[in-house]
Amino acid sequence: MNTTQAPDTFDDSDPDAGTLHLLCGKIASGKSTLARQLAAQPRTVLVSEDAWLAQLYPDALVSIQDYVLLSARLRGAMQPHIVSLLQAGTSVVLDFPSNTPSTRAWARSIFEAAGAPHALHWLQLPDEECKRRLRARNASGEHPFETSDAQFDLISQHFVAPSAAEGFQLVLHG
Repeated sequence: MNTTQAPDTFDDSDPDAGTLHLLCGKIASGKSTLARQLAAQPRTVLVSEDAWLAQLYPDALVSIQDYVLLSARLRGAMQPHIVSLLQAGTSVVLDFPSNTPSTRAWARSIFEAAGAPHALHWLQLPDEECKRRLRARNASGEHPFETSDAQFDLISQHFVAPSAAEGFQLVLHG
């Protein structure tokens, strides 16, 4: 694991605030596994988009358009709560994909509102390894959503790697 900091960034966070851990990586790259490992630290909670979506909208998530709509609703509802947790000194592992500039901007608004430090964990695996893991995950039946190879390809078209210009504290996993 390598840690790099984007140039010309500064840390104006509250030293008593919790840390917001963000996850970036394609489907089945290991984001949820890493999220559980990070959440095992003291005073750290896991907030999982998949768990919330499966509980709140069990039959409504059928298409990518459904995901976009329902995820946006969930983000809006969760944001003030996550800010409060961070301000209370609890670290949060946000198992929501930070896979586009807009989703990362949403996450940035959380840690900035809380005055909290952050880490953007970027899991970099080849597509074929992700698909192999995806097939195994689908076969296990343990994940609340099944994703086909074709859906992986379609969703992966929207993936945008983080850039130094975004100014995140980046932690690479590969």
